[in-house]
Amino acid sequence: MYEHLLVPVDGSELSNKAVAHSIGLAKMLGASITGFTGEPPLPVLVVEQAAVAYDVATFQEHEKRCEAHAREILEAFAAKAKEAGVHFDGQFMITENVQQGIVDTARKQGCDLIVMATHGRHGLDALIHGSLAKSVLAHSQVPLLILHG
Repeated sequence: MYEHLLVPVDGSELSNKAVAHSIGLAKMLGASITGFTGEPPLPVLVVEQAAVAYDVATFQEHEKRCEAHAREILEAFAAKAKEAGVHFDGQFMITENVQQGIVDTARKQGCDLIVMATHGRHGLDALIHGSLAKSVLAHSQVPLLILHG
């Protein structure tokens, strides 16, 4: 039924739940997994109505930190998938819009199911913090399996 799962992860305890469930599901279905992690770019600093520019070294250092963090997360996921005999590929991007990165990666990689964990926020908490899973659900043509945290 499903052959290629996309699993967005950030290294949190909640995303580790998606890792465990997706590996079990992929093993049962004979599917492969693409792990995805997205990191935000450096924020634009505004001081008294003037944008503060970063130097090239600052951008490069930020990218190195993001890549190292993503590599750590995706390598841990890959090790667990390998141990279970599940084919794994990792994808990383720096993006202002992680939701769109997830949707685009699912499409580009030919994934037929997205597996995500969510906090299940409601009311004011959802309004303040938003819901990445809800946003992905609203914008993706790929089915979504949501695991409640």
